[in-house]
Amino acid sequence: MAYIGKQPVVGNFQICDAISVVNGQAAYTMQVGSVNVSPESANHMIVSLNGTIQKPNSSYTVSGSTITFSSNLATGDVIDFIQILGDVLDLGVPSDATVTTAKLNDSAVTTAKLNDASVSLAKLTATGTKDATTFLRGDNSFATVSSDYVNLTSATVSGSPSSVSIDGFFTSDYDIYVLKIYNFRQSSQTTPFYRLNVSGTPDSTASNYYTITGNWYGQSGTSNQTNDKYWGNEDKVRLFNWDISNNSNEVSAWETIIHNPLTAGDHNLVETRGVVNAQNLNTLSVFHAATQFRTGSAISGITVYAGGSSNISELRYSLYGLKK
Repeated sequence: MAYIGKQPVVGNFQICDAISVVNGQAAYTMQVGSVNVSPESANHMIVSLNGTIQKPNSSYTVSGSTITFSSNLATGDVIDFIQILGDVLDLGVPSDATVTTAKLNDSAVTTAKLNDASVSLAKLTATGTKDATTFLRGDNSFATVSSDYVNLTSATVSGSPSSVSIDGFFTSDYDIYVLKIYNFRQSSQTTPFYRLNVSGTPDSTASNYYTITGNWYGQSGTSNQTNDKYWGNEDKVRLFNWDISNNSNEVSAWETIIHNPLTAGDHNLVETRGVVNAQNLNTLSVFHAATQFRTGSAISGITVYAGGSSNISELRYSLYGLKK
């Protein structure tokens, strides 16, 4: 049944410990559980002396945890009880585990509150795994960030090596891998190429690579040209059909797509496409290469070479797994 009239106020109601009267003393310390307590004011108390309720600020006053009666008490007087009401105009701090979902207004929990460090993930009832790698979806579930490309490794090569091997990252989690090479420069005039790794070792067997390359380029003073070739019975994958020098402006970048590398067969497919700026020839080229890797073995990685006696002076790469 609902209340008739004004709904009762809520406060931190406490009964003070018993106080023994001292003859000729007006001031006494109030405690609850042997700990000093300080009411909000004399108006936030009910005091009974000798069976009579006392008038606040007239019969007694309060300062901190001390109550002082208007006159000294005498032997035989009895402080029946002192009840502290708390701040009856303030709800105060709710007790632990008392605030339910129904008590929250719609839209009351803002984004700022979710970002508040005091709101722990343990307080959320969403399903799924709650950790630093997941996010809370609109259907109240935790999920990982979805992306078609998952970065497996990235690096900037230094030290002028003749080759760089990127191996050991192929697993059954993905069917397709994408290797992005950029800012490729070499120490002398040469043509970069790559070999595919088998069990961690670059395969350099002649006749294992069958590659078709398509090169489209524009050269200063000439019309657009093409230079398409078929490279059969090779020991490597050729990317484009001319050398580029060590000029700081001569740079190449490409993307190699490896299909089903762990599937051992006679026709593992690899596709490469990219761009070359051959400054010494005043040439800008786009190339596209398709390769059959005919070892019958699974591919474990890829090794990139500067070619000839040249070294790699600069190279950055990122390897991604493409989700199934």
